[in-house]
Parts: sequence; structure tokens; C-alpha cells
Amino acid sequence: MAGGQLARVVGVPGAVLMGLGSIVGTGIFVSVGVAAGIAGPAVVLAVAAAAVVATFNGLSSAQLAASHPVSGGTYEYGYRYLNPTLGFTAGWMFLCAKSASAATAALGFAGYTLAAFDVSDRWARTGLGVAVVAILTAVVAGGMQRSNRTNAIIVGFTLLALAAFVVAGLPTAIDGAGTHFAGALDDLDARELLHATALMFVAYTGYGRIATLGEEVVEPRRTIPRAIVTALMVTMVLYVTVVAVAVAAVGAGALGAATSQAAAPLELVARSLAVPEVSYLVAAAAITAMVGVLLNLLLGLSRVLLAMGRRGDMPPALAEVEARHASPRRAVIVTGIGIAGLTLLGSVKTTWSFSAFTVLVYYALTNLAALRLPAEHRRFPRWVAGLGLASCLGLAFWVEPRIWLAGLGLIAAGLGWHLVARRWWRPRA
Repeated sequence: MAGGQLARVVGVPGAVLMGLGSIVGTGIFVSVGVAAGIAGPAVVLAVAAAAVVATFNGLSSAQLAASHPVSGGTYEYGYRYLNPTLGFTAGWMFLCAKSASAATAALGFAGYTLAAFDVSDRWARTGLGVAVVAILTAVVAGGMQRSNRTNAIIVGFTLLALAAFVVAGLPTAIDGAGTHFAGALDDLDARELLHATALMFVAYTGYGRIATLGEEVVEPRRTIPRAIVTALMVTMVLYVTVVAVAVAAVGAGALGAATSQAAAPLELVARSLAVPEVSYLVAAAAITAMVGVLLNLLLGLSRVLLAMGRRGDMPPALAEVEARHASPRRAVIVTGIGIAGLTLLGSVKTTWSFSAFTVLVYYALTNLAALRLPAEHRRFPRWVAGLGLASCLGLAFWVEPRIWLAGLGLIAAGLGWHLVARRWWRPRA
């Protein structure tokens, strides 16, 4: 069905679960260890600061999605409220950022799975990561309703496991807090804190999946804002609590080392608790959570690719919607191939850092579009979007120089493609 429409089958609970499925995963099970290795015990402050930045961006995304509820997220908002060049840049950055996040999730899944069998070989981790990408690409190609059921099961199990981790970890955390947080503020380095905040910001940005699925949400003007705000509030409380318990229990240095060695930091913490058996539950939840993140990223990425195909910014064949399952199968398959390619890098720090820069550029454009909203469509004061724009641009260049230089190069390459694509295919309305 070329240029077909997607079915509206997602209500508020489903949208919240979709947001949680995209947020609660790589950020808490893997990237917290990367950030802890950079900022030390101040990683708890980085998680809290990232939550504030995410709130500004979440509110901007919510009002944009309510005003213009179509698949494509900021790619579409950029075209509507900014200009075609910035709209394309937003779509391009989304594809780059979230493909890197998905690759990190695939490697995290493989790391936790292999750690359960005491295997830490990098090649085994990479191979298993590519395999799970292939499997989930097939699931997502089967349509939204099947994906929603899978996501609900995964999210419920993940939240249960993290709650058990916090309860089991409290006695050890209370005993170790004095030692592991001692001098945290005295040794605080502003550059390291901002670097860690930039990395942890990405851990919250799964709420964007709700906005990119605007064509598949029931009553989008009501559902999307409620779902985004609810998902963000739940995640903020969860992340700060889990990170505080983890650092207090074993220390930030141990978290960072575990991430480098096996990409499985929370399992290390769980093994040292008074109830070490909880480590099995955490490992299982991490594995299923990474599956949930991959599932939702495949959904969001393929829908942005679908929107870009409709306009001619990507090959128009990617805009086809398969009639039986109302699924953009070609876009899903191309998305899966891209994620698998990034997974072959094999380094969670590299993929997550690259995701941080590109996603901050993406949300800077989100806030810029929100600033251009007509007064009658604005749900929040303009200063909310202004602070979101300033914080995104301010954090983007605190990642490693090689990462943001590569990101700028990729933006230039994307704009070059944009010029070529618009000569090949007539843009669609």
C-alpha cells in the first residue's frame, strides 16, 4: 500500500508503556556505568540535572506533538515551523542518534546475557548483539499491535526487577554511603559533571518515541502530552533512586569498571548485596529491558524514515505501508540494517557518546520549533522551550571532541545528501 496510512491503536496506557519501554533500559542498565566512570559519585547529580533538561525538552515535544500529531517527530515539526533544511537536519540527527542508542542497547543485551554465563569476549558480545537486532526487526515488521503486547510485558518485568534491586540494595547502600560518597562535592569537576549530564540526558529521551508515533495514537492532542509527562515523572524517580543505591553500595569506580569489561554494571552491584540472588532478576530484567529499548527504537526510527520517504528526503519506496499489518516494512528493514552496522563497532562508550551529541542537536531543534508555535497552540510558557534550547546546545559540546567533530561531519554529509535527494525525487507534501 504505497503512501498508506497507519492505524490509530495506541491509547494513554499503551503510549506511557511505550515511552517507559524506550527510556528504562540502556540508560539505567549500561550508560549509568559510563557516566559513573567519568563523574565518579557525582553521577547522581548528573542524573538529576539530566532529568531537569529532559523535562524542558519533554514539555516542548508534548506541545508540538499535540499541535501536529503525525509520524516523524521533530522532522515534521521542523518542516512545519522552521524550514526544510532544519527539518531534514532534525530527521537526519534522529536517525543517527537513535541508531547509535539502539546499537548500545544491542551490545548491552549481549553483555548482560553473556555475563550470566561468565563470558566477556568482545566478539561474542558483538555477534549476539547483531543477532538480536535481526530478530526484533522481524517482530517490528509484523505491525504495531504485536509490538505493543511485547512491550507491555517487558516494561512490567523491568520495573518489578528494579524495585526489587532498590529494596535489596538499601541495607548495603546505607552501610556504604559514607565511604562511597565521601568528598564527592570536594572533588567535583564541572567539566566531568557536564560531560556525564550530556550522556545521561540521552537515557531520558525515549519519551520522543511517543511523539514520533503521532499517527498511531488515539486522540493524539490529549494522549501524547499526558503520556510524555507521565513517562518522564516515573523515570526520573526511578533513575535517581537506582543510581543512588548502586553508587552507595559499590562505588562509582566499580560501576565504571564493570561497564568497560562486560557492559553489565548493575549485575555487579546486585551480586554484592545482602540478597545476591537478586542479581539473577536484575540480569533477566536488563536483558528484557534492552529488548524493549531495541523494539521501541526500531518503531521510532522506522516511522521517521517513513516520514522522510514521504517527502522525498529518503527514497520514496521507504514510505510504503504493507497493507495486511499496517507496517512500513521496508523502512523497518533498512533501520535494522543500519543498527546492525553500528553494533559491529562493539563499544558501548563510543556508540552512547555519539548518540549524546546527535540527540542533543535533535532536541535543540525541537525546542527551536516549539519557540515558533503560534500562541493558540502553545501549552507552556516560551521560556520552557528557551531553556531547553540553551541547555541542549550547552551540553552538546561537553562530550569528547572526536565525537562532536564526527557529529558535525555527519551533519554536513546529511545536508549534502539532502541536496542530491531533492534533485532525484520530487518532494511530497
